[in-house]
Amino acid sequence: MKTSGKTLAEKVKQIKDSNMLSVRSDSLPTWCPGCGYFGIHQGLNNAIQQLGLLHHKIVNVTGIGCAGRYAFFTNTYGCHVVHGRILPVATGIKMANPELTVFAVGGDGDGLAIGAGHFPHMVRRNVDVNYLLFDNSIFGLTKGQISPTSPIGAVSKASPSGNVDRPLNATLMALSYGATFVARLFAGDPEQNTEILKEGIQHKGFALFHFFSSCVTFDKVYKTWGNLKDKVHPMPASYDSSDLKQAIIHVLEDDFSMGIIYKR
Repeated sequence: MKTSGKTLAEKVKQIKDSNMLSVRSDSLPTWCPGCGYFGIHQGLNNAIQQLGLLHHKIVNVTGIGCAGRYAFFTNTYGCHVVHGRILPVATGIKMANPELTVFAVGGDGDGLAIGAGHFPHMVRRNVDVNYLLFDNSIFGLTKGQISPTSPIGAVSKASPSGNVDRPLNATLMALSYGATFVARLFAGDPEQNTEILKEGIQHKGFALFHFFSSCVTFDKVYKTWGNLKDKVHPMPASYDSSDLKQAIIHVLEDDFSMGIIYKR
């Protein structure tokens, strides 16, 4: 069996040699089998190990939802807060102890619905916090309701006639607010995610990592693994990530290019 050009045995050995499992807590992840959040978890754990970050100097701030469980599965300090409030809490932690590496981890429902009002202010202050936005375009933990990033026409038990609201684009929002590091990533590519996370973590200032993921339990039509794998693709070779105007135009024209969108 091959995984990303390596045999399964080679991949297992690579994981063991990286010592990334030391970032895992004794609490095993309880996400649904096949959930993209496992891949994001792997990518971040590997980035932490490769950067040599001390676990006791890391804080994961999580909210409510499937992504909100993240802090329980990681051998670092964690703070589980109320729905939509991860960004102001992460700001307070970083201000209280600037030596900490702070990760704000939340889903599209947590961050772009009840928590959306905090997003522009976090960006404009350029607080040195890493925001991992897990975007599967659905409220998974509360059984599959439409979220702020669900496509028009998406059907759920709570919206049997289909979603009528235009979806929000977190990548475009961050660019328009003036973010200094913006990346769009695919949960199914943990190795690329590791490299981009390492670069963003070392960036001084606010960093958005907008992860496209799949909800294998409640979305069988739209953001499925098959659909995402068919659509995601690398940034063009000629792309200049230092050009904000180009970044905005690119995101408006291309919904599924993955990589560093903008850095300043």
